[in-house]
Order: sequence, then C-alpha cells, then structure tokens
Amino acid sequence: MQAAAEVARFAASVAMQWYNAGVSVETKGDGSPVTIADREAERQARAWLEERFPAYGLFGEEFDTVRSDAPRRWILDPIDGTKAFVRGVPLWGTLVACCEGDTVLAGAACYPAVNELVVAAPGEGCWWNGNRAQVSTVSALREATLLTTDDRFLERKHRREPWRALASEVAVCRTWGDCYGYLLVATGRAEIMVDDIVNPWDAAAMYPLITEAGGRFSDWKGYPTAFGGDVIATNGALANATRRILLESDVPPTPVLA
Repeated sequence: MQAAAEVARFAASVAMQWYNAGVSVETKGDGSPVTIADREAERQARAWLEERFPAYGLFGEEFDTVRSDAPRRWILDPIDGTKAFVRGVPLWGTLVACCEGDTVLAGAACYPAVNELVVAAPGEGCWWNGNRAQVSTVSALREATLLTTDDRFLERKHRREPWRALASEVAVCRTWGDCYGYLLVATGRAEIMVDDIVNPWDAAAMYPLITEAGGRFSDWKGYPTAFGGDVIATNGALANATRRILLESDVPPTPVLA
C-alpha cells in the first residue's frame, strides 16, 4: 500500500509538469487522447517500479506489458481523465494498483491538481490524505448524488434508459466523473458512480478504495470485480437499490479484460 501511494504521487508529479502547459494531443487507435504527459508519467512510474519490484509484471495504458506471466503485477494509468487534463479541468488522477491474478492487493489514486491522495488495501482500510475514509450513510435515492463520466453511454447505448431511470430518482446527477467520481464515493461526498466501459487500469485501483471505505464495487452483472469491463460503485446503503435499477440479466456476460 505504501509503494502504491508513493509511485502514484511520484507519477502524478511528473504529469503535473505538463498540466495547463498547452501540450499537443494525439489520438490513439481506440479514439482516446494521449499526450507527452501520459507517456512520460507512465515511463517514469515503470522505472520506479522496476527498480523496487523487478520480478513483478507491469501492465499500463501507454506501453507494452512486461512479464505478463508474473504472479503479481502492477497496473498503471498515468492520467485517468486525459480529456479533462488537456482542457485544464483538475478532476484527473494517477492510478496505481498491485494485483495477484484478479485479486487487487493495494490501490492508490493521486489527484495532484486538487491535492488529494487516497490509498487502500484489503483489511487495511481506505485512507484519504492520511485520514480514514468512509462512504456516506445516505440510504434513500431521493437524497443521493449520482455520477458518471459520460451520460450518453456511447459504447453501450442500451444503458441510457436504466441510467435515466436511476437519475430520475436521485437528488443530484453530475458528470465529469472519470476517477474523481470514485474518490467522491469513497470519501462520502457522493453515493453512486457508474461507468459503461472501463479498462483494468481504470478500475483496479478503485476496487479497494470503494470497498475498504465501506462501499460496494461491481460490474453491471453485479459481480464484485475490477475486471468486468464496466463498473457500478456505491455506498453500502444504496447498493441494492441502485443495482435493482441498473443490473442486466438478459445480455451475455461481458468478457473479462486482462
């Protein structure tokens, strides 16, 4: 957990060198943006980890996997929220997780533009800027804050209607989610965060942050995993009510991303 926090803070400080600096933006093959900040932050994070954990695998968004057969691996997202980053919006972060198979052993997320760091590990709690983090106790949807990254659900359009049904029940509905939405749930400032498509580097760090803060983290089938390809994260009190509206039972299971 300490290593996850340290490398997340280090890589975030590298990315900050280019924040609000007018960096050029390239478009990757999958249509997502990338900048020199993404690549350099991940490159330096990999070097940091290689020095300290030479037998571990490395799996990140911007570069090829290293030691894919290693029992343990680090998963890196140097800038989660690149679209926010390049627009000068501070709600982006650096995500780091250590996994053994599909079990997340530790996760950390650093949000340098707003000076927030959250780290967690199973059985060790979730810690936000050095203090214990807890999800909220809100137990009624009519009092809840609901978040997502993009409410158009461009990848899986059939999810718009369940989303709208849920949104009609809550007190507040907001976007600009990305990794910051999960932080808000883990620290009790929002109750529900959903994403229709995520990669392992988007979700792995978030799993222990939510669950160790007392929340629930699952895919859209209800399975508790960071590797289901999509996410529903909630506080504990609204876990069932949220999933009754969103969960899917009539579509094939989502392939596990690894």
